[in-house]
Amino acid sequence: MFARLLGFLSADMAIDLGTANTLVYVSGRGIVLNEPSVVAITTVKGKQQVLAVGNEAKLMVGRTPGNIQAIRPLKDGVIADFEVAEEMIKHFIQKVHNRRSFTSPQIVICVPSGSTAVERRAIQESAESAGARRVYLIEEPMAAAIGAGLPVTEPTGSMIVDIGGGTTEVAILSLGGIVFSHSLRVGGDKLDQSIINYIRRHYSLLIGDSMAERVKKEIGAAKINSPEDILKMHIKGRDLIHGIPKEIEIDTRDIVESLAEPMAEIVNAVKLTLETTAPELSADIVDKGIVLTGGGALLRNIDSILRDATGLPVSLAEDPLSCVALGTGRALEQIKTLQSVLIS
Repeated sequence: MFARLLGFLSADMAIDLGTANTLVYVSGRGIVLNEPSVVAITTVKGKQQVLAVGNEAKLMVGRTPGNIQAIRPLKDGVIADFEVAEEMIKHFIQKVHNRRSFTSPQIVICVPSGSTAVERRAIQESAESAGARRVYLIEEPMAAAIGAGLPVTEPTGSMIVDIGGGTTEVAILSLGGIVFSHSLRVGGDKLDQSIINYIRRHYSLLIGDSMAERVKKEIGAAKINSPEDILKMHIKGRDLIHGIPKEIEIDTRDIVESLAEPMAEIVNAVKLTLETTAPELSADIVDKGIVLTGGGALLRNIDSILRDATGLPVSLAEDPLSCVALGTGRALEQIKTLQSVLIS
């Protein structure tokens, strides 16, 4: 009786454990949670306690007093703080199930293709400690391709470029496997940092991560194709010369210049992947082109910069932000037919 009750209360789930956001997909229900991968920790009598997780914790970033820390437990797509990551996974599992006990789900979690065996084990152990019955891993480019609707199990080549918060994954897939992949530790976080460094150098103004992210989303672009692409925005920060708050105006040209280096790294990774591809798969990619997924794919004209560099068709997936979570969810729901893409 108890075993039946436990089975009823256990809903298997797929987790896109991202550097910037964590998305949770529950079997039969779809994506039920999408929150920032941030945990706020407070120190009480020398002991650390979780104060807030997700949306609530992100509001505290850069605004905390001395006894509170807003921590991002993942860096470059892998766990940097094991204990905090475990607390975050546990919190999200409990939030999704809306109860504090009787949950021992089977979980599929995506990992960067360039992650080490140690990093993968850390993710598995975190999920197991958080209450998972069994943990499978799936490589991020494979999950993104499944989520984008690419025919990954067929004998035809597909190319995916997944630009996440911590990493960019470039991969060629065929017959349910990754033929070649290149994992680059460049993503949304590095783009934000490049904007912060550029504003500091050229305007002697220090801005925070949240402001840099806003700038990227509102006026950012990978390149300028026409005068209509140039947008303006007022930004606020601290004047590094006088040490007082200050507001300045910048435009898209500043952002394009600031992002030139990380964009070049992404383009080079795509070219390197294409150079190592077998002729038969290259022919498939000429026909089908490159598919972009991940939050970074929403940067204006990034498809244009890759099209110019490779001469191939480049398209944006239907829902780039959710592709990895949707693909991880489909692997969970079709665990028997997609067993070959999972790492147990």
